[in-house]
Amino acid sequence: MDLSPKQIVNELNKHIIGQEEAKKAVAIALRNRYRRAKLSPELRDEITPKNIIMKGPTGVGKTEIARRLAKLVKAPFIKVEATKYTEVGYVGKDVEGMVRDLVECAVRLVKDEKTAEVRVKATDVAEKKMVKILADLKKNDRGETPREIFEANLLESLRKGVFDSLVIEADVKDEPRAMELVPGGGAINLGSIFGEMLPQKRKRRKLTVKEAMRLFIDEEAEKLIDDDAVTEEALRRAENDGIIFIDEIDKIAGKESGNIDVSREGVQRDILPIVEGTTVMTKYGAVKTDFILFIAAGAFHVARVEDLIPELQGRFPVSVELQSLTKEDFINILTNTEHSLTQQYAVLLAVDNIDLKFTPDAIEAIAEISEEINLTSEDIGARRLHTVMEFLLEDISFNAGGGDYPVVPVEIDRKYVEEHLSKITKDRDLKKYVL
Repeated sequence: MDLSPKQIVNELNKHIIGQEEAKKAVAIALRNRYRRAKLSPELRDEITPKNIIMKGPTGVGKTEIARRLAKLVKAPFIKVEATKYTEVGYVGKDVEGMVRDLVECAVRLVKDEKTAEVRVKATDVAEKKMVKILADLKKNDRGETPREIFEANLLESLRKGVFDSLVIEADVKDEPRAMELVPGGGAINLGSIFGEMLPQKRKRRKLTVKEAMRLFIDEEAEKLIDDDAVTEEALRRAENDGIIFIDEIDKIAGKESGNIDVSREGVQRDILPIVEGTTVMTKYGAVKTDFILFIAAGAFHVARVEDLIPELQGRFPVSVELQSLTKEDFINILTNTEHSLTQQYAVLLAVDNIDLKFTPDAIEAIAEISEEINLTSEDIGARRLHTVMEFLLEDISFNAGGGDYPVVPVEIDRKYVEEHLSKITKDRDLKKYVL
């Protein structure tokens, strides 16, 4: 996607409040990918991504920035926890698994795009198949009606959703379940390993017309898609557009303590070749990690970035610090983001005919309380708003629904907030005196 760094930041601003330094860093990294793609192959191979390390408390937007960035450009993206991996020689997840997971993500992404391209054609074939089933099921209703007209009427009713809840019997593809052969390792699908050596199994199932249509469309789309082209494009995207977000990297950054735990430095040394650039074998083929963008993150309350081994530090040349959220940030999160928390609760309760509104002074009170709780207890960033909002709206959510009532307007003001969050504020005040 041809977006300038400023445009990328503007897109991120729709979902994430503050943290301008981090947004600028990822925007530049993304734009550099576009710039690199325009170069000659000789120069392109010389330019590697400038990996980023983010440090800051939980809930301030580290993961969300990376996730929204990947979604913006439709890039393969995975988030992994550094603490899930273990040094070679111990039972646990292999660090190369993160690259395999990225390739799986890329395959799903490309397959979804190719499916969308052939969906109209696949739907047409699936509808014909379903009409035959319905015509056989309702043959007693046909009477003297010509077969073509009868089937045309069935097709029209099918498209209108008349038969959506009708239960039928249909032969569908039997998908073999993936099995985890090694504890902590990835799941393995024997059917995908042996491919066409094993005959394709089908089984008869009872299911609704709506569900059967979904399965029929997926089956027909799969027949129309070139799997080799999907694999080739997925590998290209994983190598050149892939983003791997390594969270909790501070947990493996401490100095060695000499205990019997798995060596944290050992995990760093296992991650190092992946970040430096190596070739990882996957079931779809070999993948080079040289041009994958790595974004690492951690709170770094105890450990520091400098506690990482020097070789790994050198592979993350861009370091940005994210700030704790302030009262103004909380107000902006509640009012100026797409699908904000206040909007989410409003549409949820609208299902039960509650017209929920928040006054500006109520938003301000919620922001004040959230900020103060973060200051006096654990700082969990924007996640604190979920706790406060759930507590605030507990009574309304509990009493709503259960009958066909007219729309009831409910306005939340500062007085309501202070009354219903009094327990939280009392606990907060008492903590000032606890040593």
